[in-house]
Amino acid sequence: MYPEGASGHSVYTRFTLAVYDWYMLGVSNRFVWKCPTERLVAHFDRHVTDNHLDVGVGTGYFLDVCRFPSDTPRIGLLDLNPCSLARTSQRIARYKPEVFWRNALEPIELNGDRYDSISLNYVLHCLPGTMQEKAVVFDHLRKHLNPGGTLFGSTLLHTGVTRTPVARRLMNLYNRKRIFSNRDDDLEQLKAILEERFPHSGIEIVGCAALFWARA
Repeated sequence: MYPEGASGHSVYTRFTLAVYDWYMLGVSNRFVWKCPTERLVAHFDRHVTDNHLDVGVGTGYFLDVCRFPSDTPRIGLLDLNPCSLARTSQRIARYKPEVFWRNALEPIELNGDRYDSISLNYVLHCLPGTMQEKAVVFDHLRKHLNPGGTLFGSTLLHTGVTRTPVARRLMNLYNRKRIFSNRDDDLEQLKAILEERFPHSGIEIVGCAALFWARA
């Protein structure tokens, strides 16, 4: 079902998704990565619009708790993992999201209009390949962004950030198990990738997480 190197996506089963919010967003973010989930939610609220595409949807936590500008946003969900898509679409069923089973590393074809915002939270560090190889995701997604729209998200970096001993050990373990693939992920590379593709961009470092945004 999953292409080679997609372990970072396939690890999210019904069981792991059931504990994800507690373990990753509750425990790991605060005590390991040193980036409390509240900071990620604030970043999401700052950039989300009511015409939004979420890529790498996880459990749908951010879409569930964020503050959309209107009560009837148009939301698209894009992921390679059908379990994540099912859980998220059910969680935010009140918004009647459009669901796209797609691989963001490949050219993306979508029906309908472009989006004013696209989010990519905790996706890059799970994708296989070098930072430059992962950058193709930005090329594929910006084609679905309206002029003036914002692509934003977060990722855990390996170098260019401060990692605690616990974060280093856990990150190394995840890389060995191919849950993460971020040994080549560097802050300066991320900055360059965004600046090469977008006229305006920025990155905030919180712990070993990079909270980024880029405007078309």
